[in-house]
Amino acid sequence: MHVPVLGAGYAGVTLTRLLERRLPADVELTLVDESTDHVVQQELHRLVRRPELAEEITIPLTELVDRATVRTDRVEAVDAEAGVVHLADGELAYDVGAVCLGAETAFYGIEGLHEHATPLKRIDDAREIRAETLAAFDRGDPRIVVGGAGLSGVQVAGELAELAREEDVEATVTLLEARDRVAPAFPATFGERIAAVLAERGVTVRTGSTVAGVDAERVALADGGSLPADVVVWTGGIRGSDALAGERPTVRGDLRLADRTFACGDAARVVDADGQPAPASAQTAVRQARVVAENVSRLVEYERDGGLFEPRLARYRYESPGWLVSVGDDAVAQLGPAVFTGLAAKAAKATVAGGYLSSIGAIREAVELVGEEFDGSRPERST
Repeated sequence: MHVPVLGAGYAGVTLTRLLERRLPADVELTLVDESTDHVVQQELHRLVRRPELAEEITIPLTELVDRATVRTDRVEAVDAEAGVVHLADGELAYDVGAVCLGAETAFYGIEGLHEHATPLKRIDDAREIRAETLAAFDRGDPRIVVGGAGLSGVQVAGELAELAREEDVEATVTLLEARDRVAPAFPATFGERIAAVLAERGVTVRTGSTVAGVDAERVALADGGSLPADVVVWTGGIRGSDALAGERPTVRGDLRLADRTFACGDAARVVDADGQPAPASAQTAVRQARVVAENVSRLVEYERDGGLFEPRLARYRYESPGWLVSVGDDAVAQLGPAVFTGLAAKAAKATVAGGYLSSIGAIREAVELVGEEFDGSRPERST
């Protein structure tokens, strides 16, 4: 039997490691990704100020797996019903599989947005944002606009404000959000505290502001207004992988995309067993991967042993112990009803980040990343 995991983000790596322990040794397990590395995307914003951290958030896939085969290839299409993956370099047939391809940045057809704004999905994006920002600093009076006040937008806006402070530059950093509050997919109290901390770090927040167009000098708004902009960063939405025709298919509590195919993480819109939509985040991706691991194991056992009745599948229920976000050198955490900032929030975030890395076997990276969270030293400027 053959079980492929498509995609090596949070969901894909977690799922692969779980299946290595759960599946019988004679079941072939393959992890497919177009990159040779796993990138801890929640920490990408750090590279805007600390490009040297790239090594700490990049782990070769071959170091994260034991018996799974790592196949470096691009997934171009998935026939979930037939159990066939179309790759850039051939095809892959499977018995039970999982789609964990993550998501891409959505530009929504907004005029000039794709050409004049940089997303934050990859290490090269962070490097480009840094280079453009430093170039704007050198020209003087930089005006930086970040579109989208979800957690990614909050984090990169905080980093850009701190970078201006470190470089002793008078920069304007504006964070735009189309909806009526910061972090609109998360609890209101969490978003309110984030907005307050952003203001303390020098970030101007404008909610109810929809981007209508972008050119080399300005960001146009749907209300007819505009903002001058030397640097534009876009974190305003996600779409599905090209392999899924840009769609994020909806899956229910059992996370089934088809009879023998599952989907989890940002690759899908997940509606849990209670009918509650799950937000796209690293922690939900990891929890969904655990449910998929259980269901794949049950189906593999059923197929191998020739059981009479198909097994009952486990069902995912959205639960979150809390939320964490960096805002420059500060952080905001919500654990239960309590929302807090400062050292306690930074400690919570470092613990979660280190815990994730430790869980996938990246012990050295975990130690270094936690240490960096509390390292207040200012590095030499580098590009």
